[in-house]
Amino acid sequence: MLVLFIVFRFVPVAGAVLLSLTDYRLSGQWSFIAVENYTRLLSDKMFHESLAVTLTYTVIFVPLTVLLSLGTALLLHQVVWRRGFFRGVFFLPYVTSIVLAAVIWKWIYDAESGLLNGILGVLSLGPVDFLGRAELVLPSIAVTSAWKGFGYSMLILLAGLQSIPRSYLEAAMIDGADSWQRFRYVTLPQLRPVLFFVLVIETIQAFQVFDAMYVMTGGGPVRSSYSLVYMLYDSGFKYFDFGYASAIGLVLFAIVLVVSLVQRRLVGRDD
Repeated sequence: MLVLFIVFRFVPVAGAVLLSLTDYRLSGQWSFIAVENYTRLLSDKMFHESLAVTLTYTVIFVPLTVLLSLGTALLLHQVVWRRGFFRGVFFLPYVTSIVLAAVIWKWIYDAESGLLNGILGVLSLGPVDFLGRAELVLPSIAVTSAWKGFGYSMLILLAGLQSIPRSYLEAAMIDGADSWQRFRYVTLPQLRPVLFFVLVIETIQAFQVFDAMYVMTGGGPVRSSYSLVYMLYDSGFKYFDFGYASAIGLVLFAIVLVVSLVQRRLVGRDD
């Protein structure tokens, strides 16, 4: 397993680092250009715009998914009857294809015949072009991705809740703590390591967003849903600029690493 991990993880990463220092083309011709791809990236307006899109999406998606996962986990933690059934129902979207989920939600958001606009029409609120307006497209995609992926984090948080000794909560109840105080001063501190893990994996998921944007909007309108991974995809598989695409990937890795370290500082702890 260690050999397989090295071959399929570390070797490709090392190859990407070397590739980012070259001008490698589809023909197989290449030349060593050192850090030219990185300097070009820093001055690339499209990179700045796609980074802003990715950061905005992350700020919307991560809190939405974590709150949805935590709220559902808390509800399931209180359920005794058919807990396994409900847990399976909430987890089901996670094992669904993101492409299929994106196609379904694209229809739901459709300005003319979509389900959501049909409901708004009944309420006389008028049609809303969720995927055609720059200010609505990222929240709309974030809702789709949160619906698709919250089930995994929900299970992790539910396991964390079930591992908290009940004696802690009973002691707090004896001391007169209400529901909010028990959650704030007992549940959350005990759940902190699990919550840190969920934050990290959801942040990584947010920074790697591509499939939903590709299917639902194609990066539009006017590149308002054009993420860093979308730019990486275009650079590598549309323009065949593999060195530049590798540089984008490594910069994205560095950004995610820094954000994860900040999260560890703020939320994580050593046990």
